[in-house]
Parts: sequence; C-alpha cells; structure tokens
Amino acid sequence: MIFFNNNNKYKKNLFFLSGLLCRVFILSLSRLFFICIKLIMKKIAIFASGYGSNFEAMIEAVRKDELHAELVLLVSDKPGCRAVECAKKHQINTWVFYPKNYICKEDFEQEIVRELRTRGIEWIVLAGYMRLVGKILLNEYAGRILNIHPSLLPSYPGLHAIERAYANGDKRFGITIHLVDAGMDTGQIIEQHYFDIIGSESLEEVEKKVHILEHKYYPAVVEKMLSLQT
Repeated sequence: MIFFNNNNKYKKNLFFLSGLLCRVFILSLSRLFFICIKLIMKKIAIFASGYGSNFEAMIEAVRKDELHAELVLLVSDKPGCRAVECAKKHQINTWVFYPKNYICKEDFEQEIVRELRTRGIEWIVLAGYMRLVGKILLNEYAGRILNIHPSLLPSYPGLHAIERAYANGDKRFGITIHLVDAGMDTGQIIEQHYFDIIGSESLEEVEKKVHILEHKYYPAVVEKMLSLQT
C-alpha cells in the first residue's frame, strides 16, 4: 500500500512536470513564431508633415492584421505636427529634421537615407509629406516609394486638390495611389477610387468622403505592393 502511494505521487509529479514542459515548449514556439513573422514582415518608414490621418490608418490596419508590415519609423519635417505626436503615442520611432538647417535637399536626404539604412527600411510610404522627393531618396528606393493624392490624377496635381476640384464644379472626386518619381504627382498610378456627388454637398462633406476612401484603400494597396515584392 505504501509502495502504491509513492508510485501515485511519482505519477502526479511526472504529470505536473510534463505539463510544465509542454507549456514552456508552446510558449517558446509562439515566441519563435512571432519572431519569424517579424523577420518576414517588410519594414516601412512613414513620411508625414501634418495631421497624419493616413498614418493612423496604417497603424490601425496593422493592429487589425490587415497590413502585414512593421511600421518602424516616422520621418517628419515638421517637429510639432500631429503625426509626430501620434508616433510617440504608439511608440513608433521618429526622425524629425529642420530643412532650414541644411544647405540643400540633397544634404538632409542623405541623412534620411543613412537613418533608413540603419533601421533596415525597405519601403517608404508618404502620408501627407509636403515635399517633393529628391534624387537621393529616389535612387535609394526606386520603385519602393508610395504616395496618395486626393484627386483623380492627372487632374489637380499638387496642393489643395479637393478645393480646386470643388471650386471648378466637378461632380466626381476621388483618390490616386501611385509610385513616386521626380515629378509632382506624376508617378505610375497603381489604383484610383472615386465617388460622385449630386451638387448639394458642402466642401467639408466632400473632404470627409475623400478621407474615407484614403483610409480604406491606402493600407490595402500598401499590403498588395508588399506582397508582390519578392
């Protein structure tokens, strides 16, 4: 009878140890899985100069597992802009610069490239970055810089696109997601999406609808482009 009790105790200890080892093994596998996923995910730098609503849309898409990328860095030429605050809130690294502190565009773009290389950035996503991308960045990331524009290009390139279209009496508004080249919103178009108005909508209502399109389609196109890269 004593032998039976000792044997039973041994079995309980063995069962406990086996369960503990299984839990450790599962946790180790889970950790390894997430490390592998992180290594596979493309590393993105977001460039923004202002409010950062498309930056927030990217963050939300990653959170929902709709965008399989690592948002590594926010680059901004406006230290006090809301996008910088958003990055800090979500614990995303920032690299902020003052263009006036540099002699020319090439100088600050060289510093940007050094920072991007250090962090292993593979793609650049412009989200309200209010500067033309220069040859230094274009040469380093040829075919890997995306932008979104609030018009159906080639109509209304540049600033205040929605306001100009609205003032012109247009009834169709939309967005263009395109690769970036040396021109002003002249890069290869990837996707366009639009909606029509009946004419009674205010400018604010039109702007809101445009932003809805931006936040819906921009992360999806980024995801598509990343998945096409070998």
